[in-house]
Amino acid sequence: MQIIYSRHIENRLRLRQIEYDLPKRIIEETKENYYDNETGHRIATMKTEINNKIKEVMVAYSVEGQRLKLLTIHPLKKGQKENRIKSGRWRKI
Repeated sequence: MQIIYSRHIENRLRLRQIEYDLPKRIIEETKENYYDNETGHRIATMKTEINNKIKEVMVAYSVEGQRLKLLTIHPLKKGQKENRIKSGRWRKI
């Protein structure tokens, strides 16, 4: 599958000073994928080093035919992933 970056995620990478290849690496290496019932997007999460700290990071993406379009990226706050799973917003896929 081809992986493409949205303009929004490219802006977020610059703003948050995150290495350009990190979202692609998360998508390719994650063992945790979710469906976001609120947005309709898919979510990949993974613990990784970001700005010299180990953090859990999420990447929102959509599947468009044979392409994965990466939409946004951000570090998750403590408990944020668990709360979204518990509330039913994120469903494991």
